[in-house]
Amino acid sequence: MSMSMSMSMSMSMSTLSSSTFPNSSISQKQAVLNLPRQFPFPESVSLSPAWRRRILCKSSEAEVEDEWLQKLPEKTKPLYSHSLPCIEAWLRSLGFSQAKDDRALWLAHNPDWHAHLSLDVTDLYIRYLKSGPGNLEKDVERRFSYALSREDIENAVLGGP
Repeated sequence: MSMSMSMSMSMSMSTLSSSTFPNSSISQKQAVLNLPRQFPFPESVSLSPAWRRRILCKSSEAEVEDEWLQKLPEKTKPLYSHSLPCIEAWLRSLGFSQAKDDRALWLAHNPDWHAHLSLDVTDLYIRYLKSGPGNLEKDVERRFSYALSREDIENAVLGGP
């Protein structure tokens, strides 16, 4: 049995140490995750459950995001005809990120302006922040009815203050 084969059969993630790669500055996780495609991935090497969740979560999030973007109604349809997951996917595609503490609040950091967008019961509100780039004397707030088309709202929101 070759040395590399016996090493791959006997090593697990928990037994990898810096001595395994004495002349390298790569971490243990990088050593396992950055193996070339042609290298036979040993069955005994496994990712921790936390790493596995991160990898699966990120890839499944992207797939779900794509799925909801594909389900978007025509851009000329009123926003009220869009499902919440479609609206959230659309906002992410525009560069907004959802606030962690308030799921109805979305943040945007455009090179020309910063804004907070909130999804209220009856309207979509956007507040362009004077603390962001640009020369705003005060925060500028706009309100859009969900009866407007997604296209109109997108053009108005991305148009800036």
